[in-house]
Amino acid sequence: MKCQFCGSTDSRVLDSRNSLEINSIRRRRECLNCLKRFTTFETIETLPIMVIKHDGRRQQLDGDKIKRGIIRACEKRPVSIAQIDKMVDDIQKLAQGSLDQEVESSQIGEWVMQKLKETDEVAYIRFASVYRKFTDITHFMDFIKECKPEDKLKINK
Repeated sequence: MKCQFCGSTDSRVLDSRNSLEINSIRRRRECLNCLKRFTTFETIETLPIMVIKHDGRRQQLDGDKIKRGIIRACEKRPVSIAQIDKMVDDIQKLAQGSLDQEVESSQIGEWVMQKLKETDEVAYIRFASVYRKFTDITHFMDFIKECKPEDKLKINK
């Protein structure tokens, strides 16, 4: 690793730890030439996952886009940013773990819905109402009935 102060390539690692970023390691280093300390981040190089949209277009998987959708669904709900970040990380790991370099956008939507269902049912319903594009209240009520079959009697009354 090249020292940012003197340009020397001789350094030693003082400390290593996982970074908050996905697949990243933070290393604290000391230059053996000038004895100054600096930090480096190492990331595992992966091939980008491409998302196949409904209209056939392809775009690179964007964790920030997933996070924005989850945040919108979780507005005014007791869901922490840490929980949201964990959901996004889990979804990205699912996409990376698939054997293909391409993932259907519908699959990502289903993963998001599953994570929201496990975390907060209201956020799950909010996300589903946009994702499933309900055309009227009847479709929306049918979806809610499917979510909680044991509450059918309460909803019908």
